[in-house]
Amino acid sequence: MAAPWHEGEIALQRSIGFDEPLAEIGLKVVRDHLTEQHRSFFPLLSFAVLGAVDGEGDVWATVRAGRPGFLSSPDPFRLDLAIPPDPYDPAEAGLKEGEPAALLGIDLTTRRRNRLNGPVRDRTGRGFSLEVGQSFGNCPKYITLRSPVQPGEEGLDPPERFESLDAEARALIGAADTFFVASSAPGWEGARQVDVSHRGGEAGFIRIAADGELIIPDYAGNRFFNTLGNFKINPRAGLVFIDFATGDLLQMTGSTELDLDSAEIASLPRAERLWRFRPRQIVRRRGGLPLRWH
Repeated sequence: MAAPWHEGEIALQRSIGFDEPLAEIGLKVVRDHLTEQHRSFFPLLSFAVLGAVDGEGDVWATVRAGRPGFLSSPDPFRLDLAIPPDPYDPAEAGLKEGEPAALLGIDLTTRRRNRLNGPVRDRTGRGFSLEVGQSFGNCPKYITLRSPVQPGEEGLDPPERFESLDAEARALIGAADTFFVASSAPGWEGARQVDVSHRGGEAGFIRIAADGELIIPDYAGNRFFNTLGNFKINPRAGLVFIDFATGDLLQMTGSTELDLDSAEIASLPRAERLWRFRPRQIVRRRGGLPLRWH
């Protein structure tokens, strides 16, 4: 297996004096296969978060749903996804044969989550597989517990596309306690590596500037710095917010800026650093997720 951390991740690990311990820890916890525990976890899920990069190099995060069992692992080196192409999903352009992608499996009723990334394989009209490049678990920190309710209808209307946040988007982001972020950077062997991860906090933890820039605190975590390490090399990112009451999805792609030591960090409770996101393309898909939660 390739080295578990690339230079961007190592630089952030070194900034807190944890690069040497993580060099050893990484070889133990980041695997090139799915453990039996992870293989049994994914088929329990009714949705998954995906990260992909389109032909223009823009990064997108998305959420795709299915009946439990739509994710399955026929062997430790592959995860099958029974999801047909979605022409309304801007992330679809990056989910092509051989292209790198990332997946996060997360259970909002238990706060359990696992991540993997690797190339898309065996793409058909019925779904595709992800070949496991890296696989690892995450702790349950900052995940808001939610209870599922009766599934809703999937939206059939074309997506709404715009370049700046409207009042509805600002309200959703301003009240959010959860979102997902996709990022990408070259790994040690030069090939593109994609990651998608969860971000959470108390409702309203994201600040929205007058010009639409998002100011996002970074809290203490596993200190892997997968997301921020990618930002250090490649500032492009994709965010997706879920309206858990309606199933609406708000997807954005844009650029990021790391802030490791400004005075503004102290004004964000519990933040150890922060990052900024400037949306460039925004897509709203009403009812894009046929699931609802309390």
